[in-house]
Amino acid sequence: MDQPSGRSFMQVLCEKYSPENFPYRRGPGMGVHVPATPQGSPMKDRLNLPSVLVLNSCGITCAGDEKEIAAFCAHVSELDLSDNKLEDWHEVSKIVSNVPQLEFLNLSSNPLNLSVLERTCAGSFSGVRKLVLNNSKASWETVHTILQELPDLEELFLCLNDYETVSCPSICCHSLKLLHITDNNLQDWTEIRKLGVMFPSLDTLVLANNHLNAIEEPDDSLARLFPNLRSISLHKSGLQSWEDIDKLNSFPKLEEVRLLGIPLLQPYTTEERRKLVIARLPSVSKLNGSVVTDGEREDSERFFIRYYVDVPQEEVPFRYHELITKYGKLEPLAEVDLRPQSSAKVEVHFNDQVEEMNIRLDQTVAELKKQLKTLVQLPTSNMLLYYFDHEAPFGPEEMKYSSRALHSFGIRDGDKIYVESKTK
Repeated sequence: MDQPSGRSFMQVLCEKYSPENFPYRRGPGMGVHVPATPQGSPMKDRLNLPSVLVLNSCGITCAGDEKEIAAFCAHVSELDLSDNKLEDWHEVSKIVSNVPQLEFLNLSSNPLNLSVLERTCAGSFSGVRKLVLNNSKASWETVHTILQELPDLEELFLCLNDYETVSCPSICCHSLKLLHITDNNLQDWTEIRKLGVMFPSLDTLVLANNHLNAIEEPDDSLARLFPNLRSISLHKSGLQSWEDIDKLNSFPKLEEVRLLGIPLLQPYTTEERRKLVIARLPSVSKLNGSVVTDGEREDSERFFIRYYVDVPQEEVPFRYHELITKYGKLEPLAEVDLRPQSSAKVEVHFNDQVEEMNIRLDQTVAELKKQLKTLVQLPTSNMLLYYFDHEAPFGPEEMKYSSRALHSFGIRDGDKIYVESKTK
């Protein structure tokens, strides 16, 4: 049988991991293995291979000599073949069948949709636990074949494959724990629910950038569909209703949610988005990658009560009544103006005279002296100022630094300024 044209896996392997490009590193824990070479092999003592091989973007179209692959890759556990030119599943099978310890395989951005994956070929993948098929345009028929032949598959990546629908296989896959299926076009919940049927043990579901428009499922049915789901990402989905957020409470084991960039939350401030979502999801312990502490949860739930306190009863969400039972009806927080005071009404004491006057607090001590110059009939160079806080237990404080701003003294209405002459 003629070998397909193009660069082979074995050719690229020899080039990249030759002693010149990948020198042998001795010592424990280095992850480098030099396997025994079969008799008569021209590769004897040439390759120094780690257990993780990265051969992405190398123009690989075929496997090459299978005996050489078996000789040098017996210990390899992870293989990245992304962004190559592999279009024939038979060639992929020739590679994988000779890597018996393989657990992770990345075939992203290879045109594998140009051939059909037969079960005999898929059988060579049987030990793989993590499979990446992003942007491979793999059909659902191909995915079904893989699921049938990979009994230990735990993680599957199907991003950027232009899926608009989901096709269920005749049997479900109980081993899969994590599914990344981002950047497709799965807008209808009827398609998403099929994933629950296919993968009943699913722990993590990443649906970002799919424009899902609603979660249309009865609460009890959601619990049966995704009984083990712990984490879900709905980043940049099309969710527009708070009822969709409430539906997430129906997943019995859900702990982590990602909800950035959805239309529902666009009108709200950053603070409102996080607090309103936290308050609606009492079992979620991590939101958008950040841990929800007990203190933040209580703050959010109290915020939620106050947010809806003046809303008509018919528009108040059910969660509001649950939180009222927990905290009682809370009064709105008092609005406190924390801006610094800009002026103060003080008493100016000089000799036996007392004058009330308004002073600006953004000016300096030197500027205040100029303001007082006419009143006390003293040149600024001969003027001593003392500030007395009428509520403080201490005596007057000399205002000795000309460049110091008045607001730094904490001057308030009713305080006193004493003016004395340096030369009495």
